[in-house]
Amino acid sequence: MFQFFAHLSKQDLALRQLPAFTISFVLASLFYRFGSFALECMAFLATWFVVDAVVQLLVGRRRRPTAPVADASSVR
Repeated sequence: MFQFFAHLSKQDLALRQLPAFTISFVLASLFYRFGSFALECMAFLATWFVVDAVVQLLVGRRRRPTAPVADASSVR
């Protein structure tokens, strides 16, 4: 978990992970009542994973592909 936070920029944390975390936390708080903290925690983490994957797919589709940069060796 430390590596997760250490390798992401503050902008990535704020723009991508915070919304996914918040949605997952609210869903877990409202719907997960397994009677076991460990099960609820695992379900929350699985929910965060799925919500984050959906967010990444949606963000990835919104971005326009950039033009490939010409290699310096191919320019004559």
